[in-house]
Amino acid sequence: MSWLPDDFVHPVLVPLPGGGHHLRPIREADTPLDHPAVMGSRERLWTIFGPAWGWPAATMTYEADQADLLRHEKEIAAHQSFNYALFDAAETALLGCVYIDPPERAGADGEISWWVVDELVGSKVEQALDALVPQWIAADWPFEQPRFLGREISWSDWLALPEHPDT
Repeated sequence: MSWLPDDFVHPVLVPLPGGGHHLRPIREADTPLDHPAVMGSRERLWTIFGPAWGWPAATMTYEADQADLLRHEKEIAAHQSFNYALFDAAETALLGCVYIDPPERAGADGEISWWVVDELVGSKVEQALDALVPQWIAADWPFEQPRFLGREISWSDWLALPEHPDT
């Protein structure tokens, strides 16, 4: 059984309120913007995602990031999981990501997490993203029990949950 309906069409462009930023599915071609964004915020991102995902490694090379983005691009095309990048209007800067994944832990039908680069922490852009993501998931995604990791449940509490029966 697939985690998404066979006829589900994922959004390809999601504007943030205010018009200056948007989300779109990440691609391998985004590596020149993604690598500096991730590595520039690596220490903080490791405190969030490191214990659960082992990401981002301190030694993550450009080539390793490129391979990771190619994997994400293929997963998006196959509807296995989704990584949306947060961009400025002209897509000259990658400013964060939103992950929409099948559940790894029991009690949810989708698991969603997100981050912004260090310089946007506490900013209006981060606040807009924090407000948008749950609304967007409710409006455009077919989940009945989405779980917002690091938001409604801490990462440590999530790690303590039993594995989802389908994993």
